[in-house]
Amino acid sequence: MIIVDTALKARAEAGNPVKVGMVGSGFMGWGIANQIINSVPGMELVAVASRHLSNAKRAYDEAGVETVRQVKTVAELEDAIAQGTAAITEDALLLCQADGIDALIEVTGTIDFAAKVVLEAIAHGKHIVLMNAELDGTIGAILKTYADKAGVILSGCDGDQPGVEMNLYRYVKSIGMTPLLCGNIKGLQDTYRNPTTQEGFAKKWGQKPHMVTSFADGTKISFEQAIVANATGMTIAKRGMLGYDFTDHVDQMTHLYDVDQLKALGGIVDYVVGAKPGPGVFVFATQDDPKHCHYLNYYKLGEGPLYSFYTPYHLCHFEVPLSVARVVLFKDAVLAPLGAPRVEVVATAKTDLKVGETIDCIGGYMTYGQCETAQVTQAQNLFPIGLAEGCRLKRAVAKDQILTYEDVQLPENRLCDRLRAEQNAYFAQARELNYCLTHNEA
Repeated sequence: MIIVDTALKARAEAGNPVKVGMVGSGFMGWGIANQIINSVPGMELVAVASRHLSNAKRAYDEAGVETVRQVKTVAELEDAIAQGTAAITEDALLLCQADGIDALIEVTGTIDFAAKVVLEAIAHGKHIVLMNAELDGTIGAILKTYADKAGVILSGCDGDQPGVEMNLYRYVKSIGMTPLLCGNIKGLQDTYRNPTTQEGFAKKWGQKPHMVTSFADGTKISFEQAIVANATGMTIAKRGMLGYDFTDHVDQMTHLYDVDQLKALGGIVDYVVGAKPGPGVFVFATQDDPKHCHYLNYYKLGEGPLYSFYTPYHLCHFEVPLSVARVVLFKDAVLAPLGAPRVEVVATAKTDLKVGETIDCIGGYMTYGQCETAQVTQAQNLFPIGLAEGCRLKRAVAKDQILTYEDVQLPENRLCDRLRAEQNAYFAQARELNYCLTHNEA
């Protein structure tokens, strides 16, 4: 992180700021806009796209930008950028297509729409920073494949817990430790929460009830830990993760895990409810060199075999601009899938679901998400919750039962469904090829 501020300072002094477009303008988007405009010299938010122009304008209004231009064509957007005038638009694809934008921040929280934006950005050579774990956890692997082929970076973001975990994971590895657990600290986990139960909290903080519900019912943390697993090569210890309740400091949790099991699995992602320092993240790691173990004990990290490292906060929109700088200036992704998915997030019935019902949104009344290994998900044809909204139930599904593809009828002509099918086929073929090569070598 330290090198980023120096690089941005150099861009500011050269009068050559990193030019950013943002797609989506809600609670987090407004914060990101304010941060870039008022606190990040060397970076410029040149355009904001939102389906509601008033939300896009609010991003600039709240940051104190008085002159804003509405644009409807690429030419108009490029002219606004050239003139140094902030632009707003209802057409997100303009930001993907216009010259003069170095990177996009995608912060819509959607799946199908966001997939379209990401592919269009890739096609036009734009780097993309996602504040969208739902998209990444559903079809991130195939989108990363497209980005790699085009020579652009597709990355998660700093500030959100997966990015904070990944930074800590990389730090722990960089000092010669072996990370075996990436953990996320939660204050609440209740799979049956819904927009009605969370309405008051959402209103207090100016957020949408379904968004807040996805935090409370475990769907959000499932997506967050799935994308950490897919970026590190780790897995889960069981469906839904272990998810201990623990009210002391995470430093005191190391005894809850079997080191040999963690090693055998290649490391796991997990979460804990109620631990300190909430709402931070933690990494447990081992060190095999007895000389280093002696020093770790001297430095008050204990006698092992698991050593605890943690970050006591995550600052979301404050840190997202750092991700853009890392991507544009150093081609350094914060986190991205390594290849084939390791962990998926599968749809689970929040209540008894009836034939003919149409599934509502993530964080709604009907489903919640759980982590499952990609191997089990594929073998049992389990249904990813990222695709669930708008699907019609062909069969009744009992409360707490995992949905399968056989249970649902997909809406017609969705890009996300095509990309998911392509992802499944692409990595199945890659696994088969790898098996054949290994077999021949043997």
